[in-house]
Amino acid sequence: MSHAVDSTHPVDPSIARMTEEAAKQKAVATQEKRELAGDADSHDHKRLDNNVNNPNALLENPLQGISHDRLEAMGRAFAREKGLAEFEEEFVKGAQVAQDPLAFESLMLLNDEDRNVLRREVTHKWSQPFTLYALTFCCSMAAAVQGMDESVTNGANLFWPEQFGLVTDPARDPNASTNQWLMGFINGAPYLCCGILGCWLTAPLNKMFGRRGTIFITSVFSALTCIWMACTNSRWHLFAARFVLGLGIGPKSATVPVYAAETAPPIIRGALVMQWQVWTAFGIMCGTASSLIFFKVGDPSGITGLNWRLMLGSAALPAFFVMAQVYFLPESPRWLIGRGRYREAFNSLCRLRHTKLQAARDLFLINALLEEEANMPTGKAAFFELFNVARNRRATLASGVVMFMQQFCGINVIAYYSATIFREAGFDDVSALGATLGFGALNWVMAAPAVWTIDTFGRRNLLLTTFPLMSAFLLLAGMAFFIEEDQAISDARTAVVALGIYLHCMAYSPGEGPVPFTYSAEAFPLYVRDVGMSYATAVTWIFNFIVALTFPRLLDAFTPQGAFGWYAAWNAMGTLLVFLFVPETKGLSLEELDQVFSVPTGKHIAYQVKVARTNFRRHILRQKVQPVEPLYHWST
Repeated sequence: MSHAVDSTHPVDPSIARMTEEAAKQKAVATQEKRELAGDADSHDHKRLDNNVNNPNALLENPLQGISHDRLEAMGRAFAREKGLAEFEEEFVKGAQVAQDPLAFESLMLLNDEDRNVLRREVTHKWSQPFTLYALTFCCSMAAAVQGMDESVTNGANLFWPEQFGLVTDPARDPNASTNQWLMGFINGAPYLCCGILGCWLTAPLNKMFGRRGTIFITSVFSALTCIWMACTNSRWHLFAARFVLGLGIGPKSATVPVYAAETAPPIIRGALVMQWQVWTAFGIMCGTASSLIFFKVGDPSGITGLNWRLMLGSAALPAFFVMAQVYFLPESPRWLIGRGRYREAFNSLCRLRHTKLQAARDLFLINALLEEEANMPTGKAAFFELFNVARNRRATLASGVVMFMQQFCGINVIAYYSATIFREAGFDDVSALGATLGFGALNWVMAAPAVWTIDTFGRRNLLLTTFPLMSAFLLLAGMAFFIEEDQAISDARTAVVALGIYLHCMAYSPGEGPVPFTYSAEAFPLYVRDVGMSYATAVTWIFNFIVALTFPRLLDAFTPQGAFGWYAAWNAMGTLLVFLFVPETKGLSLEELDQVFSVPTGKHIAYQVKVARTNFRRHILRQKVQPVEPLYHWST
């Protein structure tokens, strides 16, 4: 998967000279290809034209078409100009390897040792330096911070509302409906902040402080606001603390996956970036465990509600671990190159790769990519290009659908309010938290299969398979509330509710769990990817706020049956939205993604309907029908 970039950084002036020379070489090479392909079909000609005329296609690998002699000269010039002359031979080899990293066997400059290193990189892809795995662990801990920030409220919700005068039971307080709205408003405060402010601070924070600095700052916000929440003395004081927490959640959720992507080798980049979702689920489980640990803590003299205060404050612990680690790790090489700090970027890559040859190859290729990006629109115009350019608009629509449905599939209703739901189903408070811990554990464990399925079965297929399942399982949980609350059968009611929630979680974790962030990170062209990811994360956090705000009131007004039915209906709608507006992106290059998102929406919908009708006739009615022509010419 291609990685995200910070397109706001200035690029070294010498880049422009190298870009012009590279462009001339590519033009010559492209003309030679056309002459050799005289008998090729029209599709091949279109692909060659795309490489020249489509700027996004150049971002796939801007070194394609340049002769080996010219690449050797470019490698030498690069090493000398960037103060890396002592590594000139590594950059000469690296420049040639960067043109096609899998064609190293035929390169005459490489010796047997070089080939063995590059061969092992393919055959032993998980054999990586300790520093890379230390960086992955730090990113995983940052994700766990996120998960705990989200889930510690689950147990605390059983205590703090009544202490602050928010009685949500209509039988006990005539203002219960207002209190339900207030409870949801306070719980959703961090996500409101993320949507309107936090996510949009991502680019300026990264520009000023780098990836590590942004992660450190957001972890400080997370740690201090968790302690602040534990010390609040009123509902609005708690709201203020939780709102500021959004400054830690929003930029972190956009920066950590980018940091992982920009430092990981391409061959395992997707799996490492996906750890964000896996370890967020782990953090959600830890938040629930924290609620259980502190549930029966009593109040000492002068402190009321020590148990829920400890629950909220416990989420600060993993944040301190992140703060202690992050500055011992290398900074993103892409960020350093954008600042003109080439030697530091090379040293960073040397810590993240086994050999200097690999580091030189990656540094040279990253620099070449930044050369192309320097010619792309940046700044405020990039936001408008998300909607003004048809190709980008379709990516914006698709990523918006998956991010919206990540919230309205109902998973965070369970993450934030499952203790309340289980109590409604007949559990006592401790049993409700125990059942919630089981939910958190399943959410974490069932995310693992997505590491293998997301790049094989595909993003779109995972969603189309799991949305109907999530809808059915939520209906199962909701309809279980119709079972009479009779002592003789109460165990059956609670068991069916728990079963429905657990099955819903098992369907969510390999589908709507990892897909939205992965999909959004690859759907946008590189030159608008920073802004596109800010938009996508803002969408998910805004609707996260809406879910957190409305559910307490929804649970009372709709009853549990209606509340679960509401989100079951949205899962059914999600199936339709994905079917119509979300094309597949697994294993596609930037050029191919441009072709995917250049297909008009109406044409894509008509094609998918035609395929569905053909499959129904072939597999259900057992009729003989002609296969549908591929929508994209490279699919033939």
